Amino acid sequence: MTDYTQIIVDKVDGIATITLNRPEKMNAYTRIMGEEIMAAMDDIDADDSVRTVIFTGSGDRAFCAGADLTPEGGGHVFSDPSEVEDLSDPKVRDGGGLLTLRLFESKKPLISACNGVAVGVGATMQLAMDIRLASDNARYGFVFARRGIVPEACSSWFLPKIVGISQALEWCYTGRVFDAAEAHNGGLIRSIHSQDELMDAAQRLAREIADNTSAVSVAMTRAMMWRLPSGDHPMDAHRIDSRAIYRLSRGADAKEGIASFLEKRAPHYPAKVSEDMPDFYPWWDKVEYR
Repeated sequence: MTDYTQIIVDKVDGIATITLNRPEKMNAYTRIMGEEIMAAMDDIDADDSVRTVIFTGSGDRAFCAGADLTPEGGGHVFSDPSEVEDLSDPKVRDGGGLLTLRLFESKKPLISACNGVAVGVGATMQLAMDIRLASDNARYGFVFARRGIVPEACSSWFLPKIVGISQALEWCYTGRVFDAAEAHNGGLIRSIHSQDELMDAAQRLAREIADNTSAVSVAMTRAMMWRLPSGDHPMDAHRIDSRAIYRLSRGADAKEGIASFLEKRAPHYPAKVSEDMPDFYPWWDKVEYR
């Protein structure tokens, strides 16, 4: 899909920017938006020229003001409108969860540049992103208990990992909307910037990754960091670490990394994520999420 209607995708010098683009609705989330983001991620993962992805919202008021509950949003954002008796039916699937599962599978680093209000799915979709920056007018809210539902988009898995169980429960129990300072103090975001400086800061971080690192190394590191902490024993990590070091240390990127270091020059890593991932990747059982 390239004819996006609710997002904008730009690719410049190895950095892709995905902008949620419904400014008249404060970039409120719809099923169409979710499908477009997933399609964009499919394209980005297959594009070896893209090294890093930045997400932001259109305008200066909102990253995403949650699910669009109005008829204009298409309705039935949370799940399929059909009535089912078996709750294991694929129709009983949270749309935000399908999105965060796709983001979780990304082979590229994901950076959030939250430029305003981010509540509901606007907040939970960012949990599947790796590094979160915010503008000083950003507001977050895990407001589900105030809407008579529960945290969605796999946030019961992501949020405690990021901020700890006590902070996650407080934000979800109260459902309150809180400012960027509280988000920073609670460990949700890396840093706070003015509106004028937010995207520059995100670009600098993305540029540092794109210019200095091996794409294959970063893809492996992302998978390892997200998956291995959930293991029962550090031996789970040791097995994967060992295999990865064994394979990658014999590869072209390791040779280039050492040579560029010794020669005091910028590296030019030849390996491609599309072709050169280690032969044991993925080491986990694939889950069908769509």
